[in-house]
Amino acid sequence: MDLNQNKKNIENAVAAACLEAKRSPESVKVIAVTKYVDIAATRQALSTGIRHIGENRADKFLEKYQVLNDDDVVWHFIGTLQRRKVKDVINLVDYFHALDSVKLAREIDKRAEHTIKCFLQVNVSGEESKHGFSTTEVTSVLEELQELKHIELVGLMTMAPFDADDKQLQEIFSKTESLRCQLASLKLPNMPLTELSMGMTRDYPIAIKNGATFVRVGTAFFE
Repeated sequence: MDLNQNKKNIENAVAAACLEAKRSPESVKVIAVTKYVDIAATRQALSTGIRHIGENRADKFLEKYQVLNDDDVVWHFIGTLQRRKVKDVINLVDYFHALDSVKLAREIDKRAEHTIKCFLQVNVSGEESKHGFSTTEVTSVLEELQELKHIELVGLMTMAPFDADDKQLQEIFSKTESLRCQLASLKLPNMPLTELSMGMTRDYPIAIKNGATFVRVGTAFFE
């Protein structure tokens, strides 16, 4: 496992996708997803210059946070968060990527000690196994969330089906970007909706071509 080479390969792929989409590579943040690696491997990744770290389980996040936290690490919680775990992690993360219910939003608002930057999770593919709001209910959900004082909706997050082909990925990611633009145009308070969290190791170049500003890459870093 050569993390420096892996990082360089990812940066090159990001730059190529951005060039094709006529975007600046600086417009994309790469999150190193460390859910399958230990603290030592995560520390090694940080030594390469990686600063955005993503975890999807509260216990694993807390383990790494306690050992590795410093001012240079940007922490992303990218997985489903049980309401009973909100109090343990929400004030430690910089971004929460999986806001998938109004009840969860209210629990975050209750426990937050400062404004929490959240991505609204949308199930654009309609896949039954995926969490998130349907595209038809998002507008009404935003109306419910407006009353919450400690949540800033910075963008949308979506996940494509594992077996989606390139055509399906293109369709899902472009629909998500169109939805983001539509919702951002509403100019609701505390809901800038300027960001898109989508794309993983197998599909992040396609996501970038369709507007992704955060991509979540695990396997390509740590293979």
